[in-house]
Amino acid sequence: MANLITGLRILCSILLLFFPAFSTAFYVLYLTSGVSDMVDGFVARKTNSESDFGSKLDTVADLVFVASCMLIILPEIELPVWLWIWIGVIAAIKIINIVSGYVCRKKFIAEHTLANRITGILLFLLPLTLTFIDLRLSASLVCTVATFASIQEGHLIRTGR
Repeated sequence: MANLITGLRILCSILLLFFPAFSTAFYVLYLTSGVSDMVDGFVARKTNSESDFGSKLDTVADLVFVASCMLIILPEIELPVWLWIWIGVIAAIKIINIVSGYVCRKKFIAEHTLANRITGILLFLLPLTLTFIDLRLSASLVCTVATFASIQEGHLIRTGR
């Protein structure tokens, strides 16, 4: 059941690509994706159906959701150059983490740390706050937490903790 919920997130994320940013359909799909992200892990734990496959599927669903949102939202907002650079640095750290996880442990590793969960929540809330919180402020908060989470994740991957 949990993997079906995760699959729903992947489907909703892909469907986002077919609707204008900030339209009603966009928000319905966006919120459905976000809620499914919160529910799938809970369902897996409650039904004792947690699995390595489910964890990896969740990571893939997160990546599809983030990529879809970036493709839809980024063309609609103006980001300062320094913010683009910061996002690029975070992406580079994440890529290094994926590669070093494979090199160190010979498998794909995605750490589900508290900092990564907080980053995900903040990132999810960001588009919902664009009309009443200055983007530079909200994005700086998200990037600060994401930078910490990425560095922490790399440390955990390399130390095996």
